[in-house]
Amino acid sequence: MPLKCRMLYFDKVSLRRGNKLLFGDMSFTVHTGDRIGITGANGCGKSSLFAMVHGKLEEDSGCFRMDKNIAIAHVEQETPALPLPAINYVMQGDAELTLLQAQLHEAEQQHNGIKVAELHEKLAAVDGYSARARAARLMHGLGFAVGTEDKLVSDFSGGWRMRLNLAHALMCRSDLLLLDEPTNHLDLEAVVWLEKWLKNYRGAMLLISHDRDFLDRCVNKIGHVEHEVLTLYSGNYSAFEHIRAEKLALQQAGYEKQQKQIAHMTSFINRFKAKATKATQAQSRIKALERMQLIAPAHVDSPFSFAFTHPGAVPNPLLRLTRASAGYGKTTILSNVSFNLLPGERIGLLGPNGEGKSTLIKLLAGEIPAQKGNCERARNLSIGYFAQHQLEQLHNELSPLQHLRLLDGQLQEKEARKFLGGFDFRDDMSLAPVGPFSGGEKARLVLAMLVYQQPNLLLLDEPTNHLDLEMRHALNMALQSFEGAMILVSHDRHLLRTVCDSLMLVSNGSVSPFDGDLDDYSKWLLELRDEDAEEKSPAQPSRKDDRRLKAEQRKALQPLRNRLKKLEAELEKLHERKDELDSELADPALYEGSGAERLKLLTIEHRQVEVRLQETEEAWMEAGEELESAG
Repeated sequence: MPLKCRMLYFDKVSLRRGNKLLFGDMSFTVHTGDRIGITGANGCGKSSLFAMVHGKLEEDSGCFRMDKNIAIAHVEQETPALPLPAINYVMQGDAELTLLQAQLHEAEQQHNGIKVAELHEKLAAVDGYSARARAARLMHGLGFAVGTEDKLVSDFSGGWRMRLNLAHALMCRSDLLLLDEPTNHLDLEAVVWLEKWLKNYRGAMLLISHDRDFLDRCVNKIGHVEHEVLTLYSGNYSAFEHIRAEKLALQQAGYEKQQKQIAHMTSFINRFKAKATKATQAQSRIKALERMQLIAPAHVDSPFSFAFTHPGAVPNPLLRLTRASAGYGKTTILSNVSFNLLPGERIGLLGPNGEGKSTLIKLLAGEIPAQKGNCERARNLSIGYFAQHQLEQLHNELSPLQHLRLLDGQLQEKEARKFLGGFDFRDDMSLAPVGPFSGGEKARLVLAMLVYQQPNLLLLDEPTNHLDLEMRHALNMALQSFEGAMILVSHDRHLLRTVCDSLMLVSNGSVSPFDGDLDDYSKWLLELRDEDAEEKSPAQPSRKDDRRLKAEQRKALQPLRNRLKKLEAELEKLHERKDELDSELADPALYEGSGAERLKLLTIEHRQVEVRLQETEEAWMEAGEELESAG
């Protein structure tokens, strides 16, 4: 489909929410091919900007306009419990296809042959005959298992319905794509797939995200909102951060704050780089320090400032798993897992969705018992555990200050408010009930309570899901200086890369070291997707496993060869039928009055054969390429 979106125009636009000014005198233009990441603190107006583009809000002054006939795709924030097959819901994202299918059904009911023929041609023009396959690919890419395509929307949980909403938006052959935090409900596997999909998107895109690696890979401009002004920067998020750092580093206050942070990390390096047991961690901090010196000034005006205190005595080992199995009820997710967790270890857990990362975290935290084997915890172990369900366990009627006092009844109000201020709970907010708080605010409170408890082991399961970029940066800095042990599950690759010293792969019911880096892991995930493997192979197979896998691949080629032969036979039949129809349509008698009805039927069949021929030829070519690649 030729792209219709040429430009969006913002000419001195002002936008308010109530009495609060969100944007003032905003002027910029969006061209086709622009991929703009919209960043800024929570509440600065990013989602309101999307609402204005989508026609749900009007500018208070200035002029916003867009070219005519632009197809806009956006992700709905809620999905009704529809009694509709999931794949049908995804296909409805292509509004033009949905309309054509309804018109075709009506024309067939009316036995209008000419209209039916016209609509078949239009369906072919919009790739309507491959729509179901396209929708299935979107679902599988976003993590839906093969065979769940016809499961009712109402049968999926809220998180999976959000993935359906995303697939519904991507199904639209849009000119402009609006994505507001699309990775919030995705695991790392789906995030990597989505990045690859977005690289091939040809329209304009506005993207709100707090995942800096995702922004770096998906955008070519940054629209940063601060002080009621949106400033457009060329390049990805890292480029923006460096530009902004250079500007802010000129300010004396920012420079001084940066030096204090650098001095803190340098102190850690000097203390531990000579110790063999701490050498790996010290080297990790050296690398982080090199990067921090470049970007720290970009966050000097952050409202967050907190750090983990020294954990005191740390037992060795902190935890020991011995041939442990874990799962739920009679279902076993992990089997025969054995490892020791030593002081100072900082492990990132990798693995496709559903393979058991959260199960392992819950086992270590004592949330679930081992089904078999042993999980031994040291006597002086103090665990700081963060998981998404803990947000729901906050007491809605209590304030942040009262939550802290539940942990320490002797805590004075002045000290509590000072501590909470580091998490941006200031003034009246520290005394307000948490019930109306946003997901990000509740996540900050849970993290504040975790930091206050001074743990010597952190177990973090997706701690950044609701956090904005500034809070993520603050958490990153705090974790850099944390001197206890840590196990982290996150789809935020920047966090994994900068705070973890080693990686472990949770896959096929086992837990094993992963020797590559996050880029290697992303490549491995994409290879699994491309191969559409039913059984996921380990990231680092042994020679014996490698020979076995190659033997299985050779065995798998035979069905592919059989499919190629079947497609070749079908092509031959379709070509023969097309030649017959061409001959019949060349008969002059058809174009006389008495042959009109037969002409309609032959025309419809001719078009259907052409469509089937095109589909079969494409399938034949794909099968040939697949066979060549596999062979």
